[in-house]
Amino acid sequence: MTQEDRNRADARFNKTARAAGDAKAAKTDRDVTTKAVLDNMARLKALRLAREATEPPAPAVVKKKAVAKVKKSDAKTPALGDWLAGQQKGGHRT
Repeated sequence: MTQEDRNRADARFNKTARAAGDAKAAKTDRDVTTKAVLDNMARLKALRLAREATEPPAPAVVKKKAVAKVKKSDAKTPALGDWLAGQQKGGHRT
């Protein structure tokens, strides 16, 4: 094995070791960030629960039933033919 081959092998090994170290550092950073976010969420939840515990209960909202509006017409609607004839007599084009 020549010196050049050894240098290449060392460079590959160092590159792999450096990549593994970078991955470990990135994972550590991710873990720290995740822990900070979770701690903040827990703190905010505790504050919200404490605030809700001190407030008086809100009155219950009563839902009204929706009444379906049905259009009732006392007069019977004309047949289609009669309606078309009326439209033509009135000057409307169909």
